[in-house]
Amino acid sequence: MSTPLRKNRDYGILWGAQAASEVGFSAVTIVLPLLVLVVTGSAAASGLAVGASAAAQLIAGLPAGALVDRWDRKTIMLLCEAGQALAAASIVLALWLDVLGLPHIVAAAAVMGLCRAFFEPAEHATLPRLVPAEQVHSAVAGNAARGYLGQLSGTALGGVFFSLARAFPFVVDMVLHLFSFTALLFLRTPAQERSRASLRSLLPEIGQGLRWVWGQRFIRATAACLIGVNFFFTAFYIVIIVLAHQRGLSPAEIGVMAAMFGIGGLLGALAAPTLTRLLTPYLSIVGVFVALTLLTPVAVVIHNGYLMGLLLAGIAFLAPTANTTITTYQLLLTPDPMRGRFSSVMAVLGGGAAAAGPAVGGVLVELAGGTQVILLCTAGIAILTILALLSPALRAFPDQKTLMDAQDEPAHH
Repeated sequence: MSTPLRKNRDYGILWGAQAASEVGFSAVTIVLPLLVLVVTGSAAASGLAVGASAAAQLIAGLPAGALVDRWDRKTIMLLCEAGQALAAASIVLALWLDVLGLPHIVAAAAVMGLCRAFFEPAEHATLPRLVPAEQVHSAVAGNAARGYLGQLSGTALGGVFFSLARAFPFVVDMVLHLFSFTALLFLRTPAQERSRASLRSLLPEIGQGLRWVWGQRFIRATAACLIGVNFFFTAFYIVIIVLAHQRGLSPAEIGVMAAMFGIGGLLGALAAPTLTRLLTPYLSIVGVFVALTLLTPVAVVIHNGYLMGLLLAGIAFLAPTANTTITTYQLLLTPDPMRGRFSSVMAVLGGGAAAAGPAVGGVLVELAGGTQVILLCTAGIAILTILALLSPALRAFPDQKTLMDAQDEPAHH
């Protein structure tokens, strides 16, 4: 019988290290635009730092995945934590010397994004080697809960810390990354199969990863689900915020809405292991799609911020069950030598969709109005729901034994 996940030493180290790291990253992310405003006084430049971080993650994503499959994954995670600590320390030092400028902030943000581009596929690729196959779904859900918890607490603390001193959030971020670095030193990771090919073969390896993802019908179907939902839901979310402002809701009510969304996601992540055991993979995915199709149009008739927060919390509660199922099956179906590239492909596709959603949603609100865009998002999700319901790949999802057997299959070169 397997050791309970809560007693798994190495998973506990990885979870705790990243819980600390994500609090620091979320705190810094929320204050970076404020810091740019203080330093430059330019509202136009305030989003540049956050944009630099996101752009670095997207640009480095595919090469990072290929390199994660070549290099030692624990070493990569350690270097990423050290890099983020140094980026935060450089801002603290520049503030202390009163020499901080916009190029420095943008460069530090880009380093943070670059480190996350490498860390995430390294962690995802390591996870199935730290826990038994039957516990991967619980570990994935635990990581999702960690993400929601880090975002909620980091976002709340970042503003408070920045009000005390401009450098304070970055000092906290530096300390938390150093804590994570120290904890990861004690992580025991099984030996991995590593390529010794030259850097000239990096591009073919990236292409191999893309072809492998496209060639797997189960992964291809679930990837389409994630990309579609990321696009339409992020568009829906930004429209809800704009609509709330247009309807005269106070900033406090909008803040409560955002917090309720995060709390709903956290509770959903905690419930996901139980729900994934009770539901078949097909039902856990299409059930969420059906629920989203029914819930999103309700936003049209809600004019109270707290009721809107409850609606967002309900939507956010459902998502982790589908995400846990999809991510678990994808990780277990992917051979270990390919997991870094697979994870990076999914991060780039999902991140691109999540970035495009708010941009498209914002433009459409200007052109057509909030109510029409909500209905448009609902229609998009409804089409995805119909496709998911009819998908032969989703209906024929493999059973647990097939997943466990898949871990022993060699990668196709």
